[in-house]
Amino acid sequence: MDLQDLLDSPVDTGAELSPPPVASAAAAHRLSPFLHRIPVTLTLEAGSARITLQELAELGADSVVPLDTMVGEPLTIKVNGTAIGKGEVVVSGEAYGLKVLELHAELPALDL
Repeated sequence: MDLQDLLDSPVDTGAELSPPPVASAAAAHRLSPFLHRIPVTLTLEAGSARITLQELAELGADSVVPLDTMVGEPLTIKVNGTAIGKGEVVVSGEAYGLKVLELHAELPALDL
């Protein structure tokens, strides 16, 4: 059963709701208009670093923390904290933008 089948099926209000199945990118384009308006947070993760609390306490305005991502490597695109693909930072007018390089074929269930 894909996401559209789930949305089209009748709802039994007396039953407990279970998490929806993983939706494919194609199913995401067929969401009901109501679901199109649900806001999500899209982030581009440059990398991460594991540091001690002591190192965190010593961070200052000029501190540099090396990340686990190499220069030129695609960055991780996340929706509500869940990785969905890879992208890169671009300039869009006077702001930064996101250029999508790849999206996972099967999008994970997102924590809405």
